[in-house]
Amino acid sequence: MSAEPTMNTSNAPAGGGDLAARNRLVILILLVSAFVVILNETIMVVALPRLMDDLGVTANAVQWLTTAFMLTMAVVIPVTGFLLQRLNTRPVFILAMSTFAAGTTICAVSPGLELLIVGRVVQACGTAIMMPLLMTTVMNLVPPENRGKTMGDISLVISVAPALGPTVSGLILNVLDWRWIFIVVVPIALAALYFGWRRMVNVTTPRYAPVDVVSVILSVFAFGGIVYGLSLMGEGGEAATPVPAWVPVVVGGVALVVFILRQLLLQKRDQALLDLRTFLSKTFSLSIFMMAVFMMAMFGVFVLLPIYLQNVLGLETLQIGLLLLPGGLTMGILARYVGRLYDRFGPTVLVVPGSAVVCMVLWSLTFMDQNTSPLFVLAAHVVLSVGLAFLFTPLFTASLGSLPPHLYSHGSAVLGTIQQVAGAAGVALFVALMSLRSSAELAAGAPEPVALSAGIQLAFQAGAIISVLTVLAAFLIRRPEPAGVPAEAAGH
Repeated sequence: MSAEPTMNTSNAPAGGGDLAARNRLVILILLVSAFVVILNETIMVVALPRLMDDLGVTANAVQWLTTAFMLTMAVVIPVTGFLLQRLNTRPVFILAMSTFAAGTTICAVSPGLELLIVGRVVQACGTAIMMPLLMTTVMNLVPPENRGKTMGDISLVISVAPALGPTVSGLILNVLDWRWIFIVVVPIALAALYFGWRRMVNVTTPRYAPVDVVSVILSVFAFGGIVYGLSLMGEGGEAATPVPAWVPVVVGGVALVVFILRQLLLQKRDQALLDLRTFLSKTFSLSIFMMAVFMMAMFGVFVLLPIYLQNVLGLETLQIGLLLLPGGLTMGILARYVGRLYDRFGPTVLVVPGSAVVCMVLWSLTFMDQNTSPLFVLAAHVVLSVGLAFLFTPLFTASLGSLPPHLYSHGSAVLGTIQQVAGAAGVALFVALMSLRSSAELAAGAPEPVALSAGIQLAFQAGAIISVLTVLAAFLIRRPEPAGVPAEAAGH
């Protein structure tokens, strides 16, 4: 590799001159790369029916393309806290993007489902590293008074990329083979990797951090087991699974308890794989709780709305992708403005109305039936996106900003892990309730669209009830101390 000059600057503030330009370049490279890898997360959503036909596989089999991806993310993300302490910015970036590019290439040349799943797993490894790397780097480079604006850029990436995924996929599948979903991404990923390899510099100082192998094993069983079990529940049936869905959930739960106890012991010697002293910050804990609930709601809505639009209202795949696109774009457009508002006014004035809007939209979705206009769904999705835009940037910024700098990498890893587990839980909860109510309605003789809409109403009712708790919690979110080192979490 060519030897670009590296600069090891721990917690360097964004200043003037060359240092500020260097920091902006590093963050820009990470933002562009994160956009590419996050776009990949949802690009498969509308492709699964085509893959079933082309590869001659069942729905349960093709679902592993999503399950394996989420499972890998849940297993790898907890380890990123260790990686970000032990390695420098540039090698971690190269590791993440080269892994993602390799996985995308494997998917593009896959002759069948088995190798395609392998490619998705490799992709997920790179994706799992990229987001904590981006979050931790921003926290180290950007001073507290400007973090909202930069976190707004991150929220833009996180919201627009998933929204574009189904639309891009739908457009490609209308004219090309499913492999082109990955063929199109490969040169973009390689370009991001090359540009980062040439221009990325080191902006943190690595320190020795021993890896606890027992913690790694426990995290695999804990987070992997929970996400796997929840994913099985989210498939809406267990007929083709080797074990009941509750078994891996229970195994994961037990492993999680042991994992937590071990981290509490190891963090006394600063050797924890995932330092749980992050939760000593009340702002961090409340933000994580709210983030978990909103991720459950968002993933649940993202899964159920396409089902509703296709199976109840009879829309085509491309129509669904285009109908849901404005919501994601709205969230992205607002993200940067919300970040500036955060820098000026703090989180409370944003998260209180944001959580109230999300709660109201979820309640409005409980009234959808087979006669609902697609325009109502479009409007509800756009308003929901507005509410989420007022939540994600403040919660990201306040949660990580409430931690001392030595816990940034652990806080980013906790945030990423919670997102994956909560997303899987949301899909499992919403789909399980939908299936339960729909089956009961079908048994009572209701037509399929009526039965399905009744099941979806029940699922949204559950999400709306849970979201009420976040409205109450929103009043307790406060702007972190200017130094970013609250006394409640500074026990290092």
